[in-house]
Amino acid sequence: MSKYHLNYLDQLESESIYILREVAGQFERPALLFSGGKDSIVLAHLASKAFRHGKIPFTFVHVDTGHNFPEVLNFRDQLVKELEVDLVVRKVEDTIKAKSLTEPKGKFPSRNWLQTYTLLDTIEEFEFDACIGGARRDEEKARAKERIFSVRDEFGQWDPKLQRPELWNIFNGKIHKGENVRIFPISNWTELDVWNYIRREKIELPSIYFSHDREVVDFNGQWIANSEHASLESHDFITTKKIRYRTVGDMTCTAAVESHAVTIDAVIEEIVATRISERGETRIDDRVTEAAMEDRKKGGYF
Repeated sequence: MSKYHLNYLDQLESESIYILREVAGQFERPALLFSGGKDSIVLAHLASKAFRHGKIPFTFVHVDTGHNFPEVLNFRDQLVKELEVDLVVRKVEDTIKAKSLTEPKGKFPSRNWLQTYTLLDTIEEFEFDACIGGARRDEEKARAKERIFSVRDEFGQWDPKLQRPELWNIFNGKIHKGENVRIFPISNWTELDVWNYIRREKIELPSIYFSHDREVVDFNGQWIANSEHASLESHDFITTKKIRYRTVGDMTCTAAVESHAVTIDAVIEEIVATRISERGETRIDDRVTEAAMEDRKKGGYF
């Protein structure tokens, strides 16, 4: 009798689908945080496989900073239409006006940390009890120690010292009124796993993940896109480079990498050769302090 073996991508997929189904079974109003980036696109693909015989039981939510890449927003709208899911978009700019928040200043002002206010308001508005995100443990050390089911208190805050055990893939989603759970189904995946899965499943991505010509500015050794949101000075030199993006956030806080990779295979070859994580190489907002990500999470960030 032949033995049935799953390869590692099948194992990762199976675990993620199991987690998504657990969310559907344990929570009344779950949402999937969908930015149009590669990780959330993979999550959407996994959700479509997990519930292929019916409608995806999650509301898709995007917290729009107003500094997003146009290519990503266009792809977001296209995919949501194809999947026939409900999309809730809430804008950080509206939150800034409503709460009289201070608009970030500087050469590349990022609204990234302000997303927390908009997210918490959105959770309260729609009474979401679970929010699914595409964070992975290999991205950053704060994410490395966060559980797959990450409980947040009534203020949306995360306490890394009060995390629940997850033995034998048993996930406890029981919460008190006002609390919510952030859930990370691809937490155990790596950047390379994501790209290998994208190749196997033939998943389409926004064009910015592949090599293209773009006007950029050198900022502390990183290539930042020249955009209407940047406040450049007279000595800043704008040049055109062949670049691609490993991760996608605000245009003002996400750096590009020089690349000639125009195919998935070529991108995978570059990832295999690199020794720096995608956020470590490209995210300016993670360099504010040594514990920048953890501090944001404690305050309610994704």
